[in-house]
Amino acid sequence: MEKTVIKPDKARKKQLIADFIIISVVSFAVLLFANKINAYSYDLSIPLMKRLCVTALCGQFAIAGLGVTIVCIIRREKFTKFGLNTKNLLPALLLSLACCVPDFIYQLARGHVHPWFPFYDVSMTPQLLEKSLPIKVTGLLITALFWGFFEGFNYVVIRDKFSELFPSKYRFWDTGAFFCAVMCIVIHGVVGVTPDAFLEMVCALILIYGMLIVRKETGNAWGCVLIFFVYWNAL
Repeated sequence: MEKTVIKPDKARKKQLIADFIIISVVSFAVLLFANKINAYSYDLSIPLMKRLCVTALCGQFAIAGLGVTIVCIIRREKFTKFGLNTKNLLPALLLSLACCVPDFIYQLARGHVHPWFPFYDVSMTPQLLEKSLPIKVTGLLITALFWGFFEGFNYVVIRDKFSELFPSKYRFWDTGAFFCAVMCIVIHGVVGVTPDAFLEMVCALILIYGMLIVRKETGNAWGCVLIFFVYWNAL
């Protein structure tokens, strides 16, 4: 189904390009230190909460969150502009979770599914669960904010801006959603070469592309955030 394409004017196009430069520079600058940050997060000689806070801020948030936050501040754009509202909330949540089904079936068939717990695959979560209740709760809230909210929201902002810069005339073909899906499989190393790896890549692509199409169709982005709370890193 085709629709009328609204292209940004010259001034807005320059803004969007500048936004992508800011997001890219911030994210890739941090990726240069990814190995050091990762090693720091696994250093058991450093107190757990210190490792968590440094890794969350200087690693996770700096890669997925800081760039889009800077852009929102510069452009004076509220987070609610990007679908963080109550419009079509329930359909957005349910349809976004449905996008996880192919990946879940694949992971289940491969025997890669463990008992469910939010953020369990984040390296420091199992250690947090062994701590006292105040540390456990504080640590999980920090994890939820940076590995949950900001990772999901980061994809939403990038998708919205990319699709505005390169609009599509087709309802279910979205340039921004596809860009984010490819970005995800590259950053997370889910690039398929063998048949098995290719299938995993396709499932990840469906998940990210699907949740962003749901955000586009419903006008609600909470489903994208929900996935990173209850599915990504949770099984």
